[in-house]
Amino acid sequence: MHREIRCFVMCKEEIINRISKARTKANLSARALSCRIGMNPGYINRLESKRDFLPSTEAMLKIIEECGLTEVQFFYYDIDAYEKDKNIIEILSTISSEKKDAIITLLTNNKLG
Repeated sequence: MHREIRCFVMCKEEIINRISKARTKANLSARALSCRIGMNPGYINRLESKRDFLPSTEAMLKIIEECGLTEVQFFYYDIDAYEKDKNIIEILSTISSEKKDAIITLLTNNKLG
């Protein structure tokens, strides 16, 4: 059985957009997030507005944590669908192989657009 695995390479713009979106969703100002991750107060504002650098791995992990996300969630190919996809996977993990086959058949035969 052939399964396609989605590979998603994230460019600098996408990473910065996700930081901004995660910060906003966490109700954090750029200044507050900068301070929470131990950087100067203008760090996140510069990152989001000038877009001329990327955070270090250490800063990136702190940003993700302070925004209440996991690394998997932040880097998931569709960050907005992460929770729904996770729920679907959890449900599918509890059903029989036969039911999984039936679901695959149903979805394959009823593809949308």
